[in-house]
Amino acid sequence: MQRIAKFEKVSKEQFGKDTMNLGLQAAYEDIVLPQRATTGSAGYDFYAPMDIVLKPGEELTVPTGIRAKMQEGWVLMCCPRSGLGFKFRMQLNNTVGIIDSDYYHAKNEGHIMARIFNDSRSDKVIEIKAGQAFVQGIFLPFGITEDDAAEGQREGGFGSTTK
Repeated sequence: MQRIAKFEKVSKEQFGKDTMNLGLQAAYEDIVLPQRATTGSAGYDFYAPMDIVLKPGEELTVPTGIRAKMQEGWVLMCCPRSGLGFKFRMQLNNTVGIIDSDYYHAKNEGHIMARIFNDSRSDKVIEIKAGQAFVQGIFLPFGITEDDAAEGQREGGFGSTTK
């Protein structure tokens, strides 16, 4: 296995900015860095910084407090944990979150957010306790085309490269 990345907390100041409307500033100390559950796991579990309850049709942006420093040529793909997707149809609003290596240097310190949605078709309520794994991230290498000419520099996230 190649060791190509490292998870870190965003600064306490950045977490405070991103959670001001949620009242989560005190949760900063309890943030746990993503971890694999077993030696055979591909995904790193991200843990909820707060209790979450989503009724069918409801959505919420969850500030994880996490950033990922990774080598160039790698991407972190984030998906719902399998059990939550299977049992409750929990989804990410953008289907799969793509965290690029240069996002680490964004103005928001590369703070990884997960916008989750309860797409239950059987009236199931999703209940996630603070500290429970809810999203998983998988590091993958990627390639570029022979005639690639990208020269842009990232400043933000969430569609910033098309602005």
